[in-house]
Amino acid sequence: MSSSVDFDITTHLSSEARERKPNPMKEIWRLTRRKPNALSLANGDPDFRLFPLKSMDFHVASTLEADPVAAWRSGPDAPHKTLHSFKEDSCALPLRTALQYSSGLGLMETQKVLTELTNFYHSPPDHAVTLTLGNGDGVTKCFRLLGEKGDFFLTDDFSFMSLINAPLAQGIKWLPIRNDAGGLIPDEMERLLSGWDNSWGRRPHVLYTVPCGQNPTGSTLTLERRKRIYEICQRFDVVIIEDDPYYYLQFDAPEPLTSPFIPSFLSMDVDGRVIRNDSFSKIIAPGMRLGWITSTPLFQDILVTFTDSTTQQPHGFGQALITELLGAGGWQIGGFDRWVRGLRTEYQRRRDFFLAALARTVDPAHVSAPRPAAGMFIWVRVHVERHPRFRCDLRREDRAARTNTNTKALMEELFERLLDDDLVVMPGSMFAVMTDERFVDREDPIEDHLHYVRLTFAGTEETMEKGITILGKVLRAFFADEKQ
Repeated sequence: MSSSVDFDITTHLSSEARERKPNPMKEIWRLTRRKPNALSLANGDPDFRLFPLKSMDFHVASTLEADPVAAWRSGPDAPHKTLHSFKEDSCALPLRTALQYSSGLGLMETQKVLTELTNFYHSPPDHAVTLTLGNGDGVTKCFRLLGEKGDFFLTDDFSFMSLINAPLAQGIKWLPIRNDAGGLIPDEMERLLSGWDNSWGRRPHVLYTVPCGQNPTGSTLTLERRKRIYEICQRFDVVIIEDDPYYYLQFDAPEPLTSPFIPSFLSMDVDGRVIRNDSFSKIIAPGMRLGWITSTPLFQDILVTFTDSTTQQPHGFGQALITELLGAGGWQIGGFDRWVRGLRTEYQRRRDFFLAALARTVDPAHVSAPRPAAGMFIWVRVHVERHPRFRCDLRREDRAARTNTNTKALMEELFERLLDDDLVVMPGSMFAVMTDERFVDREDPIEDHLHYVRLTFAGTEETMEKGITILGKVLRAFFADEKQ
């Protein structure tokens, strides 16, 4: 990719980001880190000798096997490795440091191993790593630092609603971009940006997207689409918030260690316009609430200033575990790579099991499902247009009707029937991104595209088999209904 020399992240910052002042006490803390032998009567750091713990042992999976995940699943005698974290004795990150006050940047030792991990997979030019409390924390901070009341942000037309809801209280609105089986459609994005009328306010300058295993659709952007989207963002000066928790769960990918996953937006970022969010939630455990942002050093400074006066540093226990895990006495990067590729193999197996069960149990006249290339979800399309009570003439009876069809009502009925049979699914309506009335396509509104349910293959085979059996039974009864 060629560089867009005019890019300046400061022109994208919110007034909050501009007006926040550095925490002066954290500035003093950073000075003490530069002079570790200096005596300090400045900070109120509790005496580490009074911490009521001496050491911690982490019994983790061994990654010496060709497929460490398969070996780990073999039972209680599965091969494992013990990592030691000590308060005072030598280790990758002593507890006396991990459990003490630090800065919003994260501990240097943890930052170092995550920088090495990021360089291994993405090789970003001139980017820096900042610790977060997971992707939810990282993404919402990006929204706060980039968004102003009245701004429109770009995103997929079906998206993860807990994060879509996050900036609404700031007065930020969404401009959804149509998706297809391949994810966000670049031509649709370009059409929205090129047709922008300045009387509507500032042209959208932020794109929030999940490029791998998008939640809820399961779509993964091809390299060609990523390059096209990046080029459009260069042309219209758009910042990309790359939220990529499913990056390591890409299926049907090359096996050898030297074969990379599909290039990320970060890996092609020559301008500094990509702010990437990574997380351990899908590859270690979600309750860790630990992740990292990779951005330009300038945005890192702004992010750390914000964190130092809000959430403070991420928790020390998680940083201690990750530093030991990726350090010289742990998995290191080679072992981590074998672990995530093993996870990929396991979730790919579960995906294939789910799709096979769906194919043999559910009438294809009732549903269809794409084969996701990453992630944990199947975006099942319910063919409500074949239902005896389906209608597509609502506007002929009522010119003021918002929708052409009764898709939403039928899908709500199906959800209730499934719930009555003890099966919980995520209805597509939960993920539909609404926008300002002036941008609603009156001829083809999103409400007429709510014929989806999101199902997961992250559970056990038993759960999948039982759930799909209920789904097939309820769908047969649902589509057998006579017209009323």
